[in-house]
Amino acid sequence: MVDIFSFELAQARQRVKLAERSLNHANELLKQGCGVAVNISLCDKIRSEQQRLADAKQRLTKIDLTGVD
Repeated sequence: MVDIFSFELAQARQRVKLAERSLNHANELLKQGCGVAVNISLCDKIRSEQQRLADAKQRLTKIDLTGVD
């Protein structure tokens, strides 16, 4: 049971790191100023990555709280 918990926790941490990396990359691309159409697309991607990051952090918190009991 502990191995499954550790595996789930590791996966959740990996999802958070991946979402953070994707969000940072999209923000860097936005700073380059490639044009209006590209910026609109990047803003949409940033919003979706922010949501993905929030979801990943929430899942990580749930797993951490489950393991405390």
